[in-house]
Amino acid sequence: MATNRTFTMIKPDAVENGHTGAILAQINAAGFRIVALKKTQMTKNDAETFYEVHKERPFFGELVEFMTRGPIVAAILEKENAVENFRTLIGATNPANAAEGTIRKLYAISMGENAIHGSDSDENAQIEGNFHFSGREQF
Repeated sequence: MATNRTFTMIKPDAVENGHTGAILAQINAAGFRIVALKKTQMTKNDAETFYEVHKERPFFGELVEFMTRGPIVAAILEKENAVENFRTLIGATNPANAAEGTIRKLYAISMGENAIHGSDSDENAQIEGNFHFSGREQF
């Protein structure tokens, strides 16, 4: 059953490069309502836990190092068909393959530093949102 919420993180590369405001504006312009938002920095343990599904992949160490090198902006977003609509808005993981006007096409540096995370399923959206936000932080 589809839900109307998804989770996103503006990754360290986009935060470092000053794209946070532009990305949030694009998210708002696409009709998403922000129900939780915070700037934070993941610890090594946070990143290892969050990306545990990739633990056996050869890029896991680089991913953890990247995600802990600077602050992120985490958010829970609400819109009808949120997960699918948001994945369309952010574009392909590899910015070279992302559609024109998508967040990754506009702001990603590379496949590894791709500016933004978006949940890939309703189940993961809930898990990821609850990882970063308590119930008291979700409106």
